[in-house]
Amino acid sequence: MSPRPLGKTNLSVPPVIFGTSCLGNLYEVVPDGTKLAIIEEIFNHSASPVVLDSAGKYGAGLALEVIGNSLRKLGVPPSQVVISNKLGWYRVPLRGPEPTFERGVWAGIGHDAESRISYEGILQCYEQGNELLGHGYTSQIVSVHDPDEYLAAAKNPNERKSRFDDVLSAYRALFELKQKGMVRAVGIGSKDWRVIREISQHVALDWVMLACCLTVYSHPPELLEFIASLHSRGVGIINSAVFNAGFLTGGEWFDYRKPDPLKEAALFDWRDRFLGVCKNFGVKPADVCVQFGLALPGVISVALNTGKADRIRENVATATNAIPVELWHTLKDERLIAIDYPIGIE
Repeated sequence: MSPRPLGKTNLSVPPVIFGTSCLGNLYEVVPDGTKLAIIEEIFNHSASPVVLDSAGKYGAGLALEVIGNSLRKLGVPPSQVVISNKLGWYRVPLRGPEPTFERGVWAGIGHDAESRISYEGILQCYEQGNELLGHGYTSQIVSVHDPDEYLAAAKNPNERKSRFDDVLSAYRALFELKQKGMVRAVGIGSKDWRVIREISQHVALDWVMLACCLTVYSHPPELLEFIASLHSRGVGIINSAVFNAGFLTGGEWFDYRKPDPLKEAALFDWRDRFLGVCKNFGVKPADVCVQFGLALPGVISVALNTGKADRIRENVATATNAIPVELWHTLKDERLIAIDYPIGIE
């Protein structure tokens, strides 16, 4: 599959782009050599230009530093890479034994991070992000990171309104950067697609990144209607967390939590049936998840993340590995996916 246009921007992105939270030591310390090998393998197997999706939140900026240092070591020309930086978290000194912004999530990092979602704050995050990337590389795709979490922290309706104004001010700053030619596309990344819908009523977004919501397990009709609306407006859509944080392919985490097998028996039953269908057809569940996530008109790319260099080739191949049309028919017949979902149509 060749790169596709990112909405109405002059950017094109490959069908698989790569998240970089592992470069910020998500859950565990990843050796520097492994991080360099991961980036090298991405460039060995991904279509050009390679898209690396990062954030100031990833290891309090560590991931951005690793990206910049690795690209320079590998001698990657800036023209061959597009860096997406989700903004809203600013690196600050580590004043205690561990970071305060997401306890227990980031391992072995030497800084803390604080939320800065406002007009001035988002510009500070953008400038710091480029400083962390270092000489030769800048963020070309930008967004406000997890505004759903920022809004959910409000203690009352008045505070939520104030926080929503902060988000809109942040977008005003980002679009000013675009007007000056400093960035090429402005979007949003969020786990709650309803917050994306709310913000898109006020902001003419270039692209959106959906997380944990458009998957083979979860694709409610109202979300599909919203995606169709985005597509009709020329908004590019990137689909992230298509494995529901690894659960759909056999992992123990579902949307970044550990579900209870007794209280959520229906979830485990769905997965058992889904994996059974994949096994019967001799198809990898990951391939099914990725290609399902790419099937809707308007969805141009899936964002994948791995901490293992030897998985990169396999991850890129998930978008194109052959899947028999009968598998999709079986998933629909067994009511594991919506019968009217536009996949498996001959």
